[in-house]
Amino acid sequence: MSGLRSVGLLLPVKRLDYFGLPCEQRPRGKLTGSLCHHGRELPPICNDVRQKHRLSIDTLPPELKAPFPLDPIIPLRTKTTKEFQEDMDRATQSGDWREVRDFYLTTFESFIEINAAFKREANGLFNTIEDSGVNAKFVNAVYDTLLGTPQDIQKSVLKGIINSLLREWKGPRTKDDLRAYFILLQNPQYSSTNTYVIYAHLLRQIAALSEADHHFLVHWLKRLSARRFRQLVERLLQFISTRLFPGDPDELPPLSKCSWWIPSATKVLSLFNAANSVSSPPIMPFTDFYNITLDHIDFMEEYRIWQNHGNSNRFSFCQFPFILSTVVKKAIIQKDSEQQMISQARQSLVSKVSRRQRVDMNLLFLNIKVRRAQLLSDSLDELTRKRCDLKKKLRVTFVGEAGLDMGGLTKEWFLLLVRQIFHTDYGMFTYMKDSRCHWFSSWKCDNYSEFQLVGTLMGLAVYNSIALDIHFPLYCYRKLLSPPTVPCDQNAFVGMATATLEDLQQVMPELAHGLGELLSYEGNVEEDFYLTFQISQEEMGIMKSYNLKPGGDKIPVTKQNRKEYVQLYVDFLLNKSIYKQFAAFYHGFHSVCASDALMLLRPEEVEMLVCGSPELDMSALQKAAQYEGYSKADTTVRCFWEVVLAFTLELQKKLLHFATGSDRVPVGGMADLNFKISKIDVPTDWLPVSHTCFNQICLPPYRTRKELKHKLTIAISNAEGFGLE
Repeated sequence: MSGLRSVGLLLPVKRLDYFGLPCEQRPRGKLTGSLCHHGRELPPICNDVRQKHRLSIDTLPPELKAPFPLDPIIPLRTKTTKEFQEDMDRATQSGDWREVRDFYLTTFESFIEINAAFKREANGLFNTIEDSGVNAKFVNAVYDTLLGTPQDIQKSVLKGIINSLLREWKGPRTKDDLRAYFILLQNPQYSSTNTYVIYAHLLRQIAALSEADHHFLVHWLKRLSARRFRQLVERLLQFISTRLFPGDPDELPPLSKCSWWIPSATKVLSLFNAANSVSSPPIMPFTDFYNITLDHIDFMEEYRIWQNHGNSNRFSFCQFPFILSTVVKKAIIQKDSEQQMISQARQSLVSKVSRRQRVDMNLLFLNIKVRRAQLLSDSLDELTRKRCDLKKKLRVTFVGEAGLDMGGLTKEWFLLLVRQIFHTDYGMFTYMKDSRCHWFSSWKCDNYSEFQLVGTLMGLAVYNSIALDIHFPLYCYRKLLSPPTVPCDQNAFVGMATATLEDLQQVMPELAHGLGELLSYEGNVEEDFYLTFQISQEEMGIMKSYNLKPGGDKIPVTKQNRKEYVQLYVDFLLNKSIYKQFAAFYHGFHSVCASDALMLLRPEEVEMLVCGSPELDMSALQKAAQYEGYSKADTTVRCFWEVVLAFTLELQKKLLHFATGSDRVPVGGMADLNFKISKIDVPTDWLPVSHTCFNQICLPPYRTRKELKHKLTIAISNAEGFGLE
């Protein structure tokens, strides 16, 4: 269904077949706890299986055809939430569970009975995505008390679910079937590994539903309470983690016998991810869908499977990137980058050797030589001249300054260059005070190479794992992924992401508010606003006018066409007016980061890779710190942390820049910095020294907190081009 595709997160990347599991024969054996009754595994199903059953009836001779059964009549069940709770109270007090037992036994014995118990109107249709027709309050009451009932009741529920799943295996799905799946998915018993076999079969049947059925489930799921939604997501994540790394290998069937468990669970989890994405605001942060257990699998093998078997039925977690943490995605991009770097360097080396030329080790690097006084022009010249070497390891030299770049000079080059490019006097970018971000200036020129330089810089930063202090709105990163790989057609448009009023809010909140008022205005729009489909904006101090559509200066904005006006205005500001600038920026970025791995990323994750995190946690840095010549109990070290933890945020950023060459925190957090405090045996009137390539700060043996604070503040406040090695 087109509506489901619009969610964008259900379908695997690279146009993979969504179901990704082999079609096998329909099972006829009984579903058992071992999954391997009589030595045969209960095989997975997929769309094609059900399709074959639907078509096969037409191949029968007329005398053998049975009339297609009508939807069964659902029996009338009148028990209310209040009556159920009263039954539970009586059973708890008296110890007589017969009435409660009968209720649970009857309710879960079939999909029909599940609908009878929990459907608000037994034979109501409820065939819309807006309303599942389920009495959510009653479902919650029944499930919230289930785990407190005697074991025989809980076992009877599981037995009923097994029979329901086997009974409902055949035929096309009705909305009542979907409702039953929706209700069964919320059962809290699946938190126990003892029930994982049943849970897996439920997940498989849900995963194998049609795309149209998934569309309904997505919209029903998003209407769950936030608490229930989170519980179900966490249960699925735990199921995947436990299947991958079971605490007791004997508590689950062998992985070889149930290889379909993880694909089924991941596909059902993708329904929740889609439901979260179409909710405004999202029910839970997208980062809560990360499964950190996957940080410990061979994710490069997953990446290779995804690249090599994109259109096959072979499952890979890369088909469902929402489950992979930013740490994993960063590692994939880095390793992919390293392979490209090695390939580039090898080609240069082989070329030299084949021509019997003397091999210069500088061939292995992208060597950038710049003068501080001409930093921007030198950098642009160097990157333009050496654009064939962009995928090599970056090494920076400042002319006239001694020192080998082991990473520190590279970090400083990025820092100084970004600071100069984004300065308001330079004019490439406009700083939006209301949104506290930069946006592309719309002035026209003959050469947009400097915008390409900024894109190249961002690409090099990701490629070389450098965090930049850049403040673009999130919409910029969405444009950067539109599309995530450069089109083969050189004339194809790039960076043209669909723009909404919410996107404009990120950049120009005041203007977005004004356009919102126009859309909701109840009076006479044409007479009161007196607008046409022509807008004016300032470029380099000159006001220029642009028609939003042909003849726009003669078309008045009315109540009937104001939505079109707002859409065209927003699209003009965020796309058309800066197209050439952003296209150059886009191609600069992708000239370095041309990788399939970018297809795994959300815009928020690209921002994290480019900028790192601005949130400083010095306590986390203290816990992760290493020491050389000192121990954490030494007076100098204790004084250091007392001073640093009491610093203002600005001074903490300066300290981080002094020690690491950047004031941003990498994707993996402070622990990924490998921060080290070393002792240097020099007089205490010396200032601290840093080795930014090793994220190391060297402290003389200061004896007092006051002395350490004074010397450290001087050092970190005068770090640029001094004291950095």
